[in-house]
Amino acid sequence: MSATSWLDLPTHHDWLKAEAGKLFDYFQFRSINPNGGFFEFGPDGAVLNADNPVRPVHLAARMVHCMVIGHLLGRPGCADLIDHGMRFIWERHRDPEHGGYFWSVDDNGPVDASKQGYGHAFVLLAASSALLVGHPLADPMLEDVTTILETKFWEESHGAIAEEFAADWTPVAGYRGQNSNMHLTEALMAAYEATEDDGYLKMAERIADLIINRKARDVGFVVGEHFDENWTLLKDYKGNEMFRPSGTTPGHALEWARLILQLYALGDRKLDWIPEAAQALFAQAMALGWDGKHGGFFYTLDWEGQPAKRMKLWWPMCEGAAAAAYLTRHVPSDMHEDCYRLIWNKIAMHHLDHIRGGWHEELTETLQPAHEIFPGKGDIYHALQACLIPLYPAEGSLTRMILDEQAGLTATEE
Repeated sequence: MSATSWLDLPTHHDWLKAEAGKLFDYFQFRSINPNGGFFEFGPDGAVLNADNPVRPVHLAARMVHCMVIGHLLGRPGCADLIDHGMRFIWERHRDPEHGGYFWSVDDNGPVDASKQGYGHAFVLLAASSALLVGHPLADPMLEDVTTILETKFWEESHGAIAEEFAADWTPVAGYRGQNSNMHLTEALMAAYEATEDDGYLKMAERIADLIINRKARDVGFVVGEHFDENWTLLKDYKGNEMFRPSGTTPGHALEWARLILQLYALGDRKLDWIPEAAQALFAQAMALGWDGKHGGFFYTLDWEGQPAKRMKLWWPMCEGAAAAAYLTRHVPSDMHEDCYRLIWNKIAMHHLDHIRGGWHEELTETLQPAHEIFPGKGDIYHALQACLIPLYPAEGSLTRMILDEQAGLTATEE
């Protein structure tokens, strides 16, 4: 290994910025659905279900978040996409009768009218990000979704949110999930940074304590995905393979490793359990989840630590690169640096579509493009953050770090 970390190489920064630019070029303008929301794309870049696609709320919210990033970076046109997405969430996903946000809609109205914790987490992220750029709907959306999360989803006795309700807020019993709570932790940190309301940070700390410091620690820092209503681990749970895959998911351990280090930084490094936990989560994901023969992370493992679903998805690679960057900053080691390089090498060689643009979101075990779970190229969120997170201090949300750097540059110039 060379003495200089890739994170400190200007040439590596240039490469990451170029890849981020390619993602904006691919997704930005042609994603706009004139009937509201955003299109997804197939493997060849063609719009999927162009006539009347079903649009889940998390994709609109993620696009808003990513376009806020683009706007902060000075990318023309992003402000229009922020507005397009915010209005779609507010006017079409928000339930005017019962409150909350429908999981999915099409041109005719709700398709799945359920109220999902996962979706509401991303609405909070979109509103928090939009607040940073002064969008007029950011304040009312932030207040609205915060109230919904606090009064409908939050379970004070556990320090986490419930998973799902019917449209009229009838509880859907029997399940609690870490995935929705993980993304809510991300969104709560963004809300804290946007508002300086430490109530958001305290909620994030409680979720992380439950899912990582207690539940994951109890099983050797493997992240349990599925729980009953009392947060008892359900090792045999089988559900939706995209949002609730059975077994364990190394990608979520990687994502949590980064998120808890971000939480550690935002909380003035008071939670002294976090550095150990982040290192353990990352080490376990690399040891059990990385395919030593072909490369890439297996999508899921069984509870014996053996590969279950052997396809390689793009988002664990993105989260692995971001986690390795955070760990290299907080806990420097040759292992973290080497993993950072290893992951980006595999992304560059196999996940980047050098012919049609965008990223291959799914590969087979032997790293050939496939579409068993993901139909094409639907989302900019994971890949964009993977490209940009390493460019900024590992001290907070990407949007906040961009603003802080710009404020520092302004102060220097003055």
